[in-house]
Amino acid sequence: MFLKSLFQRIHSRIQKRTALLVALSSLLIITIPAHADSKSLRMATTTSTYHSGLLDYLLPTFTKDTGYEVQLLVTGSGKALKMGEMGDVDIVLTHSPKAEKAFLDAQFGIDARSVMYNDFILVGPKDNPAKLAETDTAASGLTKIADSKSVFISRGDDSGTHKKELALWEAGNGTHDWSNYRSIGQGMGPTLNMSSELQGYTLTDRGTWLAYQEALDLAIWVQGDPALFNQYQIIRVNPKRYPDLNIDGAKALSDWIVSDKAQDLIDQFQVKGEKLFTADAKPSN
Repeated sequence: MFLKSLFQRIHSRIQKRTALLVALSSLLIITIPAHADSKSLRMATTTSTYHSGLLDYLLPTFTKDTGYEVQLLVTGSGKALKMGEMGDVDIVLTHSPKAEKAFLDAQFGIDARSVMYNDFILVGPKDNPAKLAETDTAASGLTKIADSKSVFISRGDDSGTHKKELALWEAGNGTHDWSNYRSIGQGMGPTLNMSSELQGYTLTDRGTWLAYQEALDLAIWVQGDPALFNQYQIIRVNPKRYPDLNIDGAKALSDWIVSDKAQDLIDQFQVKGEKLFTADAKPSN
C-alpha cells in the first residue's frame, strides 16, 4: 500500500509538471517577439477572416511580393486588440469600431485603415420557432427570439461579432438572460456548428456563414439591416510604445493590404461562387 501510494503521488506530480510545461510552451509561442526574425511579423486577427479562408488566400501573395512571412494569432477582436495593447503583435486586423477607437485614442495603435466590409446576418432553424420575418430589423428579431424563449447561441468571446450582438440587444431593449441563451466563448465556426446541432439562432458574419453553410441545418432569417454593417480595419501597433516591434514588416502589410492589387484580390475572393467581402480601402481617423 505504501509503494502504491508513493507511486500515485509521484505520478500526480509528473502530470502537474507536464501540464505546466505545456502551458508555458503555449505562452512562449504567443510571446516570442516578431523582431527575432526581421522577415517575420505577427498579426492578431479575427476568426471571421480566418474561417472564411480569406487570409489563406491573401497572405501567400503578400509574402511573395514582400518577402515577409505573417504569423497569425486568431481570436476575437477584443482579444486581438488586447494583444496589441500588450505589444505581443505588430499589427491587428479587426472589426469592432468602438474598441478600435478606444485602442487608437489610448495611443496603442496608429495608422488605422479601412480594408473591407461585409455584413452580419441572423441565422437560425429552418422551422423558425421565433417566427422571424424578412421585414424584421436585427434588434426586433432578437426581441422575438427572447420572447419565444428559443435557443440562441452567443459567441460570448468579446469579439466584434459578440460586441455587435450586445449592441443589438441594447438597441431593442431586449434581455438575454433566459435559460436557452447560451454564451459559449468560442469563435464563429464552432458557434455556427453548435447553433446547427442545438437548432438555435445566432448572429454571424456573412463570410463565415458562406464558408460553412453547406454543413449547417440553418437558414438566414434577418439580413440587410443597416445596423448589420461590418467594417474591417487594419491598425499598426504603436512603435513608440514598443520599439522592438517589426515596424517595417507591419508597415509593409498595412500598405500592401490597401494597395490596388490586394483590394482587387479581396473583391475577387469567393466561396462556392459567392463574394464574401467588399474592398473599401481608405484612411480612417
